[in-house]
Amino acid sequence: QVQLVESGGGLVQAGGSLRLSCAASGRTFSWYVMGWFRQSPGKEREFVGTMRWSGGTFYADSVKGRFTISGDSTQNTMYLQMNNLKPEDTAVYYCALRTTYSGNNYITSSSEYSSWGQGTQVTVSS
Repeated sequence: QVQLVESGGGLVQAGGSLRLSCAASGRTFSWYVMGWFRQSPGKEREFVGTMRWSGGTFYADSVKGRFTISGDSTQNTMYLQMNNLKPEDTAVYYCALRTTYSGNNYITSSSEYSSWGQGTQVTVSS
């Protein structure tokens, strides 16, 4: 089973930037899909963005144009570059992995992912 380890969270002022990393143990395959989700206290886990190792990314409207997902297949690591952060971006951020083939679909539902990282806190002060 692939394990995911996140890093890079922290405290930043509004308008600032952070980069999160998600390292996957073991081998990844081109049909794997990885995603980022976030959860604030009292709220449900929310889709942020997703990446196919075969190519392509998709984002939630709330982060489009500010967040960028990328991957380094040599390191089995996915990144989330977050720019122009807002206080409403404050949450615990989780990375997730889906190993089941999904074709050309972008997977936005958390229930479709089988492995999860431990989460990393991102706090944006106003």
